[in-house]
Amino acid sequence: MTLTPQDRKRLKAVGHHLNAILIFGDKGLSEGFVEELNLRLEDHELIKVRVNAETREDRREIVTALCESGECELVQLIGKIALLYRPAKRPNPKLSNLLRVAAR
Repeated sequence: MTLTPQDRKRLKAVGHHLNAILIFGDKGLSEGFVEELNLRLEDHELIKVRVNAETREDRREIVTALCESGECELVQLIGKIALLYRPAKRPNPKLSNLLRVAAR
């Protein structure tokens, strides 16, 4: 799955007002974190993740690993906040950030 520049622009606009719902900390990429990441992506489709790493290179490596393990796309990485997207198999209109914005 690759995102076009138009898709990225639309997803950035939707994700602008979101808060980070997952925090990647010192414990690393555990099975529990990957499971939680998959649950949140299935529920919300578009999420923000805070990556607590010191250097830009470390954050980039962690986000790349998150995208591979969560089978999602990186939309944007600004500072310690990553915006991740994966289309849901069955989007829930009450939870999906994309459907809630489209309903406005």
